[in-house]
Amino acid sequence: MTTNNPRALSVFESLESEVRSYCRSWPAVFDRAQGARLTDEDGHSYLDFFAGAGSLNYGHNNPVLKRALIDYIERDGITHGLDMATTAKRAFLETFENVILRPRDLPYKVMFPGPTGTNAVESALKLARKVKGRESVVSFTNAFHGMSLGSLAVTGNAFKRAGAGIPLVHGTPMPFDNYFDGQVPDFLWFERLLEDQGSGLNKPAAVIVETVQGEGGINVARAEWLRALQELCHRQDMLLIVDDIQMGCGRTGGFFSFEEAGIVPDIVTLSKSISGYGLPMSLCLFKGELDVWEPGEHNGTFRGNNPAFVTAAATLDAYWADGQMEKQTLARGEQVEQALLAIGEEHPEAGTQIRGRGLVWGMKFADPARATTVCGRAFELGLLVETSGPESEVVKVLPPLTVSSAELDEGLQVLAKAVRDTA
Repeated sequence: MTTNNPRALSVFESLESEVRSYCRSWPAVFDRAQGARLTDEDGHSYLDFFAGAGSLNYGHNNPVLKRALIDYIERDGITHGLDMATTAKRAFLETFENVILRPRDLPYKVMFPGPTGTNAVESALKLARKVKGRESVVSFTNAFHGMSLGSLAVTGNAFKRAGAGIPLVHGTPMPFDNYFDGQVPDFLWFERLLEDQGSGLNKPAAVIVETVQGEGGINVARAEWLRALQELCHRQDMLLIVDDIQMGCGRTGGFFSFEEAGIVPDIVTLSKSISGYGLPMSLCLFKGELDVWEPGEHNGTFRGNNPAFVTAAATLDAYWADGQMEKQTLARGEQVEQALLAIGEEHPEAGTQIRGRGLVWGMKFADPARATTVCGRAFELGLLVETSGPESEVVKVLPPLTVSSAELDEGLQVLAKAVRDTA
């Protein structure tokens, strides 16, 4: 399903920077979207198993959230508010406390650091260094935390790191869960470096981790590994930061991806689907005793996106007040897992590995090029899926959490055909 209009993409190709990426994989000009479907300007419909890279957990133009947004705009509600107190921000904070934090007994203060995920990560790193008085931060192999310089310093991907143009310092990578295929005890290398005065590792201020590495290839950390990491951080006087930008807001089942492990990170970053509607918004959450900021010490012009506060509060009320979203996500996840396992069984030559949690799943191919080919064929068949992993070797399945069982089945059948067609 490519565009029938040869001039449709010309302005993007002639005027827009070469840095553009997603539009190269999906050569269509999209015009409308609702729920789990997009429609291009030629009328072709596509099932969306990409969901705005996880920023559209509740689908495109969700009617409940759209109504709240339109009502707010029509009454001339505040749009831009910096960090001023507004009724929209108050409603969000009260809802977030009552629906999310208090039921989980989470002792967090809420910071609005700026509109994007990397803003949240930068603020988390800055706060950890300020609290501990140390510069070094430990991250993990195949991590992705953002594209600004501080976030890139704790990101693993060599291609993305190279774009910085300067040395990326004060970050040290350690092996993620199962990096050595179970052949090395957890944290053996990390602990040895911490305890050896000759190791050359500066005492870290913090450790930053994704419970499921999305861009890194859908690498899922075991609950016991995460619990051991928290214990190590406590023992060694390091703060634990969980980057929940893509895996939070219900993507893995619970609202926070770390709930299953029973841990309470010192700092948590949220973005992508926290607004519920795809509007720019991010949060940095941290334990009260860490709130050592001076007024204005970290700020940003667009940290007060009030329309995002409106849709965020409406999202929490609509989807997180009764516990049904988590149950539905886990059920849909089982549906995806079984379908992907069936595809693997049908194509033993592909050497696929299936991994995931909730409604984020990956199908790794032995031949990395196969994953890109499969995604290309899926687009031709009317399905948006992207690759992830250091060699783009994983087909990543990331549908909206609100996707129906029938839509999910339809998309998975298209994916199966795409694998079949590229055998």
